[in-house]
Amino acid sequence: GMDYPAFFSPALRQRFATLYRGDEETLVENLLAEARLTAPQLQQAQRDAARWIETIRNTKKSLPGIAELLSHFGLNTREGTALMCLAEALLRIPDSATADALIRDKLSSTDFDHQLGDDSSWLLRAAGWTLNLTGKLVAEPDNALHSPGAMLGLLNNRLSHGAVREAIRHAMGWLGNQFVLGTDIHAALNRAAKLGNATARFSYDMLGEAARTAADVEHYYQDYLKTIAATGAANRAHPQLAPSGISVKLSALHPRYEAAQADRVYTEMVPRVVKLAEAAAKENIFMIIDAEEADRLLLSLGVLERTLEQARNLGDWEGLGLAVQAYSKRAPAVIEATRTLATQHKRRMIVRLIKGAYWDTEVKRAQERGWSDFPVFTRKLTTDVSYLACAKQLLAAGDWLAPVFGSHNALTIASIRALAPKPEAIEFQRLQGMGEELFAQLQAEGLRTCVYAPVGNHDILLGYLVRRLLENGANSSFVNQLSDPRIPVGQLIADPAAKLADLPHKRHPKVTLPHDIFAPERRNSSGLDLTDPAVVTPLLAGLDASWQEGWRAGPLINGKLLTDEPTQPVYDPSQKSRIVGQVHGTTLEQVRQACAVAQGGFTAWRARPVAERAALLDQWAIQLQGEQTRLIALLCREAGKTLNDAVAEVREAIDFCRYYAARARHDCAPQLLPGITGERNELLLQGRGVFGCISPWNFPLAIFTGQIAAALVMGNSVVAKPAPQTPLIAAFACQLAWRAGLPPDILQLVPGGPEIGAELVKHPALAGVAFTGSVATARAINRALAHKDGPIVPLIAETGGQNALIVDSTALPEQVIDDVITSAFRSAGQRCSALRLLCLPEATADKIITMLKAAMHELVLGDPLLLTTDVGPVIDQAARARLQQHVQ
Repeated sequence: GMDYPAFFSPALRQRFATLYRGDEETLVENLLAEARLTAPQLQQAQRDAARWIETIRNTKKSLPGIAELLSHFGLNTREGTALMCLAEALLRIPDSATADALIRDKLSSTDFDHQLGDDSSWLLRAAGWTLNLTGKLVAEPDNALHSPGAMLGLLNNRLSHGAVREAIRHAMGWLGNQFVLGTDIHAALNRAAKLGNATARFSYDMLGEAARTAADVEHYYQDYLKTIAATGAANRAHPQLAPSGISVKLSALHPRYEAAQADRVYTEMVPRVVKLAEAAAKENIFMIIDAEEADRLLLSLGVLERTLEQARNLGDWEGLGLAVQAYSKRAPAVIEATRTLATQHKRRMIVRLIKGAYWDTEVKRAQERGWSDFPVFTRKLTTDVSYLACAKQLLAAGDWLAPVFGSHNALTIASIRALAPKPEAIEFQRLQGMGEELFAQLQAEGLRTCVYAPVGNHDILLGYLVRRLLENGANSSFVNQLSDPRIPVGQLIADPAAKLADLPHKRHPKVTLPHDIFAPERRNSSGLDLTDPAVVTPLLAGLDASWQEGWRAGPLINGKLLTDEPTQPVYDPSQKSRIVGQVHGTTLEQVRQACAVAQGGFTAWRARPVAERAALLDQWAIQLQGEQTRLIALLCREAGKTLNDAVAEVREAIDFCRYYAARARHDCAPQLLPGITGERNELLLQGRGVFGCISPWNFPLAIFTGQIAAALVMGNSVVAKPAPQTPLIAAFACQLAWRAGLPPDILQLVPGGPEIGAELVKHPALAGVAFTGSVATARAINRALAHKDGPIVPLIAETGGQNALIVDSTALPEQVIDDVITSAFRSAGQRCSALRLLCLPEATADKIITMLKAAMHELVLGDPLLLTTDVGPVIDQAARARLQQHVQ
């Protein structure tokens, strides 16, 4: 089911694939050609925007707004960050002790009074003084006893922390209420009835995190139904006001709203969306599907398509639509797709054009996952230009699309007004708590407006609140700049297309591409986006093709496979009947032979310059990257890795090669030491000899490769013993190492069980051991090495443990659930770093445990070769038996 929507033409599919992570320099040139206004249009837009800005700045406000507050306490200050941290967490904390500790932590080292100038309003100065005093109130008694305010601090600590806590809670509640219209839909409707008029309407958004459980879904679904009914009733009760509607977040309507679970989403969630659409049509209110992260875009379009196909009671309703994010490189293609869908179903649809709300997430996710480029533009300026290009596309779309323009930027709004053939027929939208003064002028000039109005109580508005604080507090935000009188009007109305065209580099130089995040030391490994059909389709075809090849493994000595012992089949742990390959056993004599060959190759290898050894590791990384698909297939079939885990493991093996190569270039350079009596002293690091590298089955490629890479690049030779469950992966990795140019006599492979490891450890040529596995085996190796005659042989051991996650009551429960699921159940919980022990505070434990059980219920167990599988098999029957015994 994870594919492009069926209504996509081949050309539209190609456009989506090309734009998704297209080269920014090329895309910007196209945007500039599409976004430019004519000279008269630009002049008109700049005149209008300047007039609006000057009116706002010259109007004396009785009370400061949120924008003025954040312009003084910006996010580049300690005070602004403290305010945001308090706003995000304080209202959620159920226990007083933690609330007091958070207030003390955030306010005791801040200086709000210092941030305010003499021209600040009396209320802001009062707020700064109060916050400053609160910081002293809650400071630790021994903070600065010698300071002039020390006695005041000591006195204030004797006062009631409860009074301070409640005062700060009320202040944070006020901060939250600036962005929320009401705590429930009825409160929001009552407030809207007082604020609205014939040209200003509301789009109600029921706040909440994405659903993690079936109970969450049912709660949000019923909330939407109630909101639709209540909004329809309010529209009828107030016919003099512009009719309002709702916004729907699809991730609230399914606990697994992600590309890999597309079939479940279409089967289980689309009927809910159909019911909501039919209810909205019956009430004759609009229903806009909100924009979410880039990897959910195609899924949202697929849901929209199926909703239109399956709905039977929409009549001639024209209220269905979706939000499009202009910072997305695919925004023009989304508009084209929506128009295609509208024409096919002969139903006019709404498109709400916004600038985008998840920029930081999209950038960091692409960097962390090693994708080729970002799905979003890296400059705020480019987003402004993209917005204008998309606006022109919408205005030219004819009758099938009804555009709504969401922006707080005066020049953006004025530009659209100048472009529009009938400005009075289009609608401009702002967020609750932002842009009031600007939109009041729009209404006075006869333009239609809308308020995106979040609805919800304090404990669920926090994620939304932080996004708004980040947006308002950013120094690139128009709302922030508008409140700063130091920024001239001319700077705020400068043509964004001209500014962008003048830049020598269209990509922001400080936003590092994913493959360059470790530059100049090394290149980041390339990942695969398993939410992108253009990536997944060829990957799955490659996995099928590799299945036909079959694999063999056994003792690999001096680059040759020794085949004296009979072969044993290697079975896929997820399907016992499926044979992955054949493995030849290793004899004890072959272990000794491998050690002798490695010892023979050691001297010449150590003598090679470190730059050559490091370069060969980089070549090994290139070979691993080139054989990514075959390695993924092996990891899934031999080790039971899911596709996501297999992709991550190949990347880790590549990163190990490049990381150790970079470290060796740095660490192996001769270091000149002090010469106390005039002599020349140099520190040189050299290989010790033959290293035994004993690796586990839970990371059969990454740890296997990492141990070997570290030993080889320092000038050692290696005899590697992989886990008996995963010899095929090890054999293929060694073949790739030799293909990369590593000499065959410095890397030997001896697969087998404990007896092979014991024979390797006791060999007299061994100069060191790198081991990852159980504590019991590490102790056995340590004892064996201690009994040997001759020099002390170092043991580098990494063993498992009872890894704990300690949660306090400031933690967002939904984030706790996400992290627990990831840590405890990725790799079927078989990582040495997997979560074993979850420690929860009494105040939130019941809620989190209930959510966790329900979220675990949504996980899919099955064949790791299926994209839908979250948890694959444990490695073998023995491991399963141990787990069952532990449960019993």
